Amino acid sequence: MMPLDVLKTADCGACDRHAAAHGVPGPVLMEAAGRAVAQAIRARWAPRKTLILCGPGNNGGDGFVCGRILRQAGWPVRIALLGEAAQLRGDAAHAFSIWDGPVEALTPESPGDAGLIVDALFGAGLSRPLDGVAVGLATQLAQSDVPLVAVDLPSGIQGDRPETGGVSFRADLTVSFHCRKPAHCLEPAASLCGEVVIADIGIPDGWREVAHPVARINAPDLWRDRLPIPDAGTHKHQRGRLVVFSGGASSTGAARMSALAGLRMGAGLVTLASPASALLVNASALTAVMLKRWDANADTGEFLSGLRATAAVIGPAAGVGETTRRAVLEALQQPAPVLLDADALTSFESEPQTLLARLRPQDVITPHTGEFERVFPGLLARSTNRIEATVESARLAGCVVLLKGADTVIAAEGEMPVVNRHACPALATAGSGDVLAGIIGGLLAQSLPAFKAACAGAWLHGDAARRLGGGLIAEDLAGVLPQVLQAQAAGQRRQRALARLLQAGPSPGQ
Repeated sequence: MMPLDVLKTADCGACDRHAAAHGVPGPVLMEAAGRAVAQAIRARWAPRKTLILCGPGNNGGDGFVCGRILRQAGWPVRIALLGEAAQLRGDAAHAFSIWDGPVEALTPESPGDAGLIVDALFGAGLSRPLDGVAVGLATQLAQSDVPLVAVDLPSGIQGDRPETGGVSFRADLTVSFHCRKPAHCLEPAASLCGEVVIADIGIPDGWREVAHPVARINAPDLWRDRLPIPDAGTHKHQRGRLVVFSGGASSTGAARMSALAGLRMGAGLVTLASPASALLVNASALTAVMLKRWDANADTGEFLSGLRATAAVIGPAAGVGETTRRAVLEALQQPAPVLLDADALTSFESEPQTLLARLRPQDVITPHTGEFERVFPGLLARSTNRIEATVESARLAGCVVLLKGADTVIAAEGEMPVVNRHACPALATAGSGDVLAGIIGGLLAQSLPAFKAACAGAWLHGDAARRLGGGLIAEDLAGVLPQVLQAQAAGQRRQRALARLLQAGPSPGQ
């Protein structure tokens, strides 16, 4: 399993120093790194003419090791060096000294007839835009169909920033070491990395004392043990009551998709709260989801209390304005968690502090980038990346914030932020966010803590999309959720069986 931790570039360097202080010197780490790149290449391609572009630092040293390993395995390897060999220092100079082949100067003509190119120019250590021959090569190779493998990161990308700030290489495969960096999992840099492999190069235990992850990659191991899987004795009233608020007669579909998703996620009773004008439209399209008239002039908190709601979803096509704004503020006065999305957030664009002052730790907001800007104006622009911005937004709001995108980030005070990459491009379709709101709402209704509900919901939503693939529409997603949940239930059973086995210890005679 790939490690889940995400480290800043400086902390990756601290891990290297920790290794050196505990008996694993730089040349040993470099040997392991270069060997890992070579192994990843050999696992994916047959031997072919390979050009390794080596830079003047340790990234170039990794490239020299990779070239030596591939050459020993019978691959035809050329190395082109940016700069002079005499200027190499430290571990990179050592790796160069044991390379047993020629080294040519890096020029625009270097790619020649290569069938595979390894970018070992700069990696994450570059803090300025590419220049000189590297810019021309990046542009040239982006128009080529020759596979490119990046060591650590495609050159031109900084480890902590997803924006390139100029021209960068585009990789089919990126092999990095020990842990991901923010650029491996945040867009647009993540797409420039292609497939990402994180190799274990032997960093000794204890590295967390000198390096502190800024996030983790979302995975079932983070929340599967808390998923509400019913057993034979479970009845519907134990599985929570979700209320989803509908928009007017011409804007009902989004809320219905949310409600159905919440029901599919296991909420025992799901009610669609509908304005009088939309009752007939909603009634004609609902079966297992219940319907209740909701008047805008009624107290929404009392409405939820009367239904004994254990969670509510407000926002999908609810309408922007005073009615939605008042419904949100009244809902936040009763104890059940509330998920706010779409129009529920946009309704506070002119007075975001009014909303932020009322949100609570059990609540979840799920903005896309535009909605995030309306509630937290300027925060994304002031931040190094989306992880930093989402963490700060969670501090300001005092609730769980899920910033949607191909690189969805989830944050809450007191929790390690999570980046969700388990999705597919087909989710870029109208209504998919409404389904996500319902999925998370269904988990909240079943008393899953808000942060875990948001993390689980994002992953399960993405898993449903992956199972459907291209051509999906948002209405398809809820129908796939039973398969998604069955797979997680099986994983939960295996996880618990393994825990019991480990707790029992070895059997007598072993």
